[in-house]
Amino acid sequence: MPNIQSAKKRVKVIATKTMRNKAINSDLKTNIKKANAAIETGDNSAEAVKTAIKKIDKAAAKGVLHKNTAARKKSALAKKLNTREA
Repeated sequence: MPNIQSAKKRVKVIATKTMRNKAINSDLKTNIKKANAAIETGDNSAEAVKTAIKKIDKAAAKGVLHKNTAARKKSALAKKLNTREA
């Protein structure tokens, strides 16, 4: 444990940010899995992909995902959706 006051505060702040990032990441992964499952089954897949893309954008805006990672994930979902529909 840290002895310096500022280091103690950093420990608290990091713990708070870690919890927030875990929650966002967990929600993001769940939505991506749901979108992939919807694409496989074909039911309401466009709506599921739209929701997942929105979550990806929010995660990138909050700094949980790098912008290029977000773009790659969105592109993969869109490509999967388009090949399935075609």
